[in-house]
Amino acid sequence: MNLLLAEVAQATQRLADAGVPSPRFDAEELASFVHGVKRGELHHVKDADFDARYWEAVARREAREPLQHITGRAFFRYLELSVGPGVFVPRPETESVVGWAIDAVRAMDVVEPLIVDLCTGSGAIALALAQEVPRSRVHAVELSEEALDYARKNVEGSRVVLHHGNALTALPELDGQVDLVVSNPPYIPLTEWEYVAPEARDHDPELALFSGQDGLDTIRGIERTAHRLLRPGGVVVIEHADTQGGQVPWIFTEERGWADAADHPDLNNRPRFATARRATP
Repeated sequence: MNLLLAEVAQATQRLADAGVPSPRFDAEELASFVHGVKRGELHHVKDADFDARYWEAVARREAREPLQHITGRAFFRYLELSVGPGVFVPRPETESVVGWAIDAVRAMDVVEPLIVDLCTGSGAIALALAQEVPRSRVHAVELSEEALDYARKNVEGSRVVLHHGNALTALPELDGQVDLVVSNPPYIPLTEWEYVAPEARDHDPELALFSGQDGLDTIRGIERTAHRLLRPGGVVVIEHADTQGGQVPWIFTEERGWADAADHPDLNNRPRFATARRATP
């Protein structure tokens, strides 16, 4: 075992003692970042090349600063995204949301599907859809100027069209034309603040986390926006907390112009996102 791997083992224990959920992965990822190698190449780093800044990075993670803020990057499906303070860090569970959305769009008989991503944050969902549905036309909306700075950097050179605006009033020029509306909105109840993991509570922007007493205020607003934007037969996909699985589909009722409202599980089989189809008149 070289010096770096021995230090990674020590760092893993320190992160575990601090309550970090994935201590081994984080210790290796920080070592990879600091030394400029892939995680599978850590054993090739010579003892003389060990960089003491590794322990500075470990101390920051030990204090529950998000791993992605330390490295400045987040991995999402096939993407590497620029992230940091002021933008929501994309989570692995959202990849299930995108996977369902991609399958839904591919199943449509549409040559160039029109897609809108509301509350885009870093641009993760919009970029994944643009990359994996090659002829799609993707618009992404974000209210926060700080988050928008990261999204601009991430979507540069892509087909994603970025808009600075409110998800509840966005893109009236696309009313009735959109094939898919997708969103990972804020959905944590204000009453749950103290139970949120410190990485999110202390570092992710509040605008991206909390939404009223029951956490559903923004989702209720997006329901109206999605109905306005979608063509008849178009589909909405919206992420929610696993504790809200019994509530969100009921927002997309037949009386409000929806059909086939349903909930779907994430990879851990927890209710994670709801879908509905705009009813045909």
